[in-house]
Amino acid sequence: MGIPEGKMDELYTYSDYREWPDEERWELIEGVPYDMSPAPSRFHQDLLMIVSSNIFTFLKGKKCKVYAAPFDVLFPDDPAQEEEEIQNVVQPDISVICDRNKLTEKGCTGAPDLIVEILSPSTGKKDMDQKFHLYERHGVREYWIVDPGNRFVQIFSLREDGTYDTGELFVAGSSLNSRVLKDLTLSWEELFLTD
Repeated sequence: MGIPEGKMDELYTYSDYREWPDEERWELIEGVPYDMSPAPSRFHQDLLMIVSSNIFTFLKGKKCKVYAAPFDVLFPDDPAQEEEEIQNVVQPDISVICDRNKLTEKGCTGAPDLIVEILSPSTGKKDMDQKFHLYERHGVREYWIVDPGNRFVQIFSLREDGTYDTGELFVAGSSLNSRVLKDLTLSWEELFLTD
């Protein structure tokens, strides 16, 4: 079925989204559809596997769960909003959810505690702009932007006033500091010196 030809300027909901073909990957931000193709690069996928497997290992025996894309995260505008009417549905590269009440068979409804996005040429601007503001507005406690080209991770933490701080850089020679995943160790060399 998909998005009808010439209808990209209309706003859509989760109800519409569920009707689109499984072989197509889309996201909705404020009702606007964003195509998730082309497929990510090999380096992007290397980073996704390294970060998600490190987090998975770290979380063994803990209450939080980690999920890698494709995994739907729905952001209702208010708790009473009907699921079908939700206009924000994204597939973060990595999502960490500590409140298991937010988990459904379809994914997660409500803000994950931590989201990781790995920049790629086709999605980088959206990750740094629309998704940054979406995650901030809906209370994602921590947002990591992994930049493969410049070889750093920027970690944004939600302040008490509901806005993100300026972001702490994880670069060569520094240590990763996560407020959500305290004591997680991740090697910069393991991330960025893969072959």
